[in-house]
Amino acid sequence: FKISADDRDAIQELKTAAEHGEFDILLVFMFDRLGRIDNETPFVVEWFIKHGISVWSVNEGEQKLDSHVDKLMNYIRFWQANGESQKTSIRVKSRLRQLVEEGVFTGGVAPFGYRLVKSGIINKKGRELMTLEVEPREAGLVQIVFDLSVKEGYGSYIMANYLNERNIVTHNGAKFQPMTIKRMLTNEIYHGFYVRGGVRSKRIEELQIIDDDIFAQAQEILRQRKVNSEEKTNIALLAKSSTMLGGNLFCAHCGKKLCSNSFVDTYKTKDGVTHHSKRKYRYLCSGKAMHRNECDGQSVYVASKVDEVVLEALYRCFDKIKSTPKSAAIEKKYKAIVSQIKKEIKQLEKENSLLERKLKELTEEIASALLGDSKFTPDILSMAIENTKNKLNENVSCLAEKRHQLNCKEEEMGKIDYHYEQFRGWAEEFDSASPERKKMIICTLFKEINVGRGYDIEILMNGSYEQFVA
Repeated sequence: FKISADDRDAIQELKTAAEHGEFDILLVFMFDRLGRIDNETPFVVEWFIKHGISVWSVNEGEQKLDSHVDKLMNYIRFWQANGESQKTSIRVKSRLRQLVEEGVFTGGVAPFGYRLVKSGIINKKGRELMTLEVEPREAGLVQIVFDLSVKEGYGSYIMANYLNERNIVTHNGAKFQPMTIKRMLTNEIYHGFYVRGGVRSKRIEELQIIDDDIFAQAQEILRQRKVNSEEKTNIALLAKSSTMLGGNLFCAHCGKKLCSNSFVDTYKTKDGVTHHSKRKYRYLCSGKAMHRNECDGQSVYVASKVDEVVLEALYRCFDKIKSTPKSAAIEKKYKAIVSQIKKEIKQLEKENSLLERKLKELTEEIASALLGDSKFTPDILSMAIENTKNKLNENVSCLAEKRHQLNCKEEEMGKIDYHYEQFRGWAEEFDSASPERKKMIICTLFKEINVGRGYDIEILMNGSYEQFVA
């Protein structure tokens, strides 16, 4: 009921055959086999009749258009068929959503990392249903893809090449494309959830390949790398570059990102010999260098000078985290904050209950005031009702905000162990890590590195890690 007759090969072939006089009668089981689009299919039937073809249905007989009533019945038939199709579509979608919520595989091609196996469940048609099972070799490759994204900062193009160079193909036997990698990175099945039509299943432990925190980091990297993202981001757009910093490097004067480039000095000596210096790297203020905005900072900063200051700060953080035990004091601080928020929520709920009761009483008093049986005038009551409503709306907004704060804090508490172990791990691995890995560690640990004139550098840490060294 969604595909137009113009896009259906069978209808077009029938029209061509009718124009060539290859048949005189068109017989279908039911007329809705010709289509179920209420504003199109009636005219398809009319087209055949006008071209001298008798249109018959096994169940409904011949369709004629001799009278105005015939034309009306022709339209009503397909209008009704369209409605039935929509109802069927709704029922099927609702059932599929229900199955997804229950954690049942609803069909389709197995994603990379999984294979289809028989579930042992027989459907109403007597067919055995299939389900997903982790394919160990492919699952290892999926983990590599996520690690390259999160730990090395690789983009989808590089990762597609990585798999293609190793002669690894998709389940369709095709080479990996960047879009295939993007779909893989965003597919929630890899951390144990079926998702369909906006519905998310309960967690299916046996299907989880990727840790929740790794999956969440991959989503954040993809979000920050969107071309149309206008917010300040701290993830490098390119992982493979010759400079150590990128993504979280900003001009302290105009706020624009600092980009990197390199150059080679060329000069001639008196003997006429041309010499080339060693390649040098620098960071440029994209705002000032390209005249995009007013900026009173430097256009160019020597990369080695900026890197030296940042590395010094980085190693100070690493030394501190190595000597900092996983103290219960941080958890204690979070618990105190959570307790305070819960107390405020309880107080707001109590106030709202009183305001709702007051609003009900004032509304009931209006009737008495209109009859002259109240000591209050309707105007006074109306003003009191308005004030009570405003206060109630204000409290409802405040309550929603407090509940959001509570959810955020409870989520942060749950990630304390993960962030601590991750921070300690970075301190141990940094010196032996690849340049791409080092760049991702710096981008994740430091939210912003603001570089100003005279190499006045301000470094802002990500709050999730700052709590351990503050």
